Amino acid sequence: MEKADIGPSLVACLLETQFPEWADLPITPVELDGWDNTNFRLGDNMSVRLPSGESYSTQVDKEHRWLPVLARNLPVAIPQPLALGAPGCGYPWPWSVYRWLPGEYATVDRIANITQFARALGEFLVVLQAIDPADGPPAGADTHNRGAPLAVWDSWTRKTISDIADGIDAELVTRVWEAALAANWEGQPTWFHGDVTASNLLVLDGRLSAVIDFGCSGIGDPACDLAIAWTFFTGESRRVFLESVPVDRAAWDRGRGWALWKALVSHAEALRLNPQDAGSAGMRFGWRRPAREVVDEVVSDYRMQG
Repeated sequence: MEKADIGPSLVACLLETQFPEWADLPITPVELDGWDNTNFRLGDNMSVRLPSGESYSTQVDKEHRWLPVLARNLPVAIPQPLALGAPGCGYPWPWSVYRWLPGEYATVDRIANITQFARALGEFLVVLQAIDPADGPPAGADTHNRGAPLAVWDSWTRKTISDIADGIDAELVTRVWEAALAANWEGQPTWFHGDVTASNLLVLDGRLSAVIDFGCSGIGDPACDLAIAWTFFTGESRRVFLESVPVDRAAWDRGRGWALWKALVSHAEALRLNPQDAGSAGMRFGWRRPAREVVDEVVSDYRMQG
């Protein structure tokens, strides 16, 4: 099944056959949908979340197992599973019903004070990392290698740099990437979210109100959660975020590597699919700036840090 095949009529069929008590509620698409999952609002107080491919389907059981555990400790709301759906109506994977979380995905104009927002997010990650990691899902295929060593993406990243070398300073970008690879992680595995982007941060009354989409979460190196420092924050807000986590120089380098990897591959894919619109690549993630500009932002920060 393709993501395009997952629509309101499929959700209606699944609800009617498995949760008829909710079958009469309106089903509406969300404002900014994800890639791993397709999401719908169900009535006023619930949402439906369906994996868009088999490789994402293992996230369902993980979220039902661990979200209630994490929620007991975290300072802002996270998704609350209400029901676990089974394959049906031609849909081949498990799916979920969640409590609806109020708020809108983060944009600069929706945030009352971006420096305070950066501090709140940093404090959230500190608490997340402090939660007991015992028996948590290890970094690897089920986390799409978030929390794993950056070396997992080395071949892909180097090929991407070569493919788009005419449009970037390939030598300098390679140097930034190699600095990230060399920044060894020597800590104990901790919880990480795995996809900290503005599209997964909800804002209510100008403040951080919820963090959503824990499909890539797990136990490993939390440096992957720092990439938002370059995709969304800048200047003072970036400094406050990184101080609030807090991080050492090696973690900063690895976080910069995560941002660089994602920006490079997103920009390259956009060039391949639609060169005329490549300048907007990355914006669907809720990034503050396009992927090509994130590459420049990462390189500029590397230069300033020496």
